Amino acid sequence: MELGREDLERVDAGGMHKVYERWPEMAADAYQSQVEGDVPEVDHIVFAGMGGSGTVGDVLGAVLSGTSVHVSHAKGYLLPRTADHETLVVATSVSGNTEEALAVLGAAKDAGCRVLAASSGGMMQKFCDANNIDHRVIPTVHSPRASLAAYLYSMIRILGPALRIGVEDVNESVRLMRGVRDACSAENLTGDNRALDLAVWLQGIPVIYYPAGLGAAAIRFKNCLQENAKRHAMAEDVIEACHNGIVPWEGKSGCQPVLLRGADDHPKTKERYDIIEEYLRGRTEYRVVRSVSGGILAKIACMIYELDYASIYLAVLSGIDPTPVAAVDHIKARMRDDSQENS
Repeated sequence: MELGREDLERVDAGGMHKVYERWPEMAADAYQSQVEGDVPEVDHIVFAGMGGSGTVGDVLGAVLSGTSVHVSHAKGYLLPRTADHETLVVATSVSGNTEEALAVLGAAKDAGCRVLAASSGGMMQKFCDANNIDHRVIPTVHSPRASLAAYLYSMIRILGPALRIGVEDVNESVRLMRGVRDACSAENLTGDNRALDLAVWLQGIPVIYYPAGLGAAAIRFKNCLQENAKRHAMAEDVIEACHNGIVPWEGKSGCQPVLLRGADDHPKTKERYDIIEEYLRGRTEYRVVRSVSGGILAKIACMIYELDYASIYLAVLSGIDPTPVAAVDHIKARMRDDSQENS
């Protein structure tokens, strides 16, 4: 199955792949454009956000996993009950109108939490302006999911020392992202393109296995397969899967295992992966996606970059424009209608 530049231009009518070709520069520019925030010393951070906005919190939570800071994720309407005046709540909504993030933002204010918010404007900016909450305007680039590079690196700069990420970590990740672009962008639609090769192979339902440190990349890949390629996908922690999830491979399956492996996975995780690969051989085909060698930010950012490309290529190979998400738009429209009827 071949993919040409003319296919991308024709099927990807919204030009999503063109945005991805600028991701390393978007990341670097976003980091430089922000002023470091006055982030206090905290031992509990809550990241609030949905979809593409929620990925920001997933990545930053993984970055903080090596510290003593406790991280919670509010992907819904409720603020964790453990949040109090010593908790920092970071709310992100690319549109600024995500009702779940707005609900958590309001609850955080009422609970006396320290709050930081980012959006392209919308109701979130209005709420923050009215309540003297630190809000940063970050423009939307194409769509919430395509805006990830700008939002992630803006928040890295804003949160500053609280993340234990220095400028050298940022520079490393941007440099390695450029390498991913050289290998996986639309300028290299050859057999050497790892993302395209994965997309061509993915004809069934992907089951994405991941180690704890790469959970953000796995969930992001699942979400992008669903939004871009309009495909069902599953993601499972590889250690937990060894106690249940691998059993269906005993028989025939229309699913396809994708193993995400980190360059510095825990030795026991490496052992599990080696055993799983040994078990899968001869039973079913599988693919392994390996992280770059580097810091945690570089590992996750580069893996997301490569896998996002794969989801776009799979969409185009399937004759699907990756940009529209009619089902999501339908849900949002119905929620707005119901809200207006009840107001």
